[in-house]
Amino acid sequence: MEKIPFVLLVPHHAWWTAMFNPPPRTSEVYCDIATPARWESDDTVHLIDLDLDVVRRRATGLVELLDEDEFAEHRARFGYPDDVVVEAEAAARRLFGALGDGTEPFAGAYRKWLALVV
Repeated sequence: MEKIPFVLLVPHHAWWTAMFNPPPRTSEVYCDIATPARWESDDTVHLIDLDLDVVRRRATGLVELLDEDEFAEHRARFGYPDDVVVEAEAAARRLFGALGDGTEPFAGAYRKWLALVV
């Protein structure tokens, strides 16, 4: 199994993470909607992936919202509180726009970091 490097951005206080991928991955940027990260003193990060994703495809630049059905199913099954749903959906909308319009860090700033691991 070939290992493909990537760079993972876990911002403080945001409801998402972003994985920046090199070729041959078809997703250039893959964002997981998640609860804000909680950082421990030993550099351990805790967050909960909420199963909603926003992706930008490498070949076409197409931005897609993925797994809405899984998010809805888990919302019902696990009883996501309304404020979590509101934050998650708002984060997905913001990311959808940012991945499409060239907002950093999604436009290209990540490329210097990705070059260090490729």
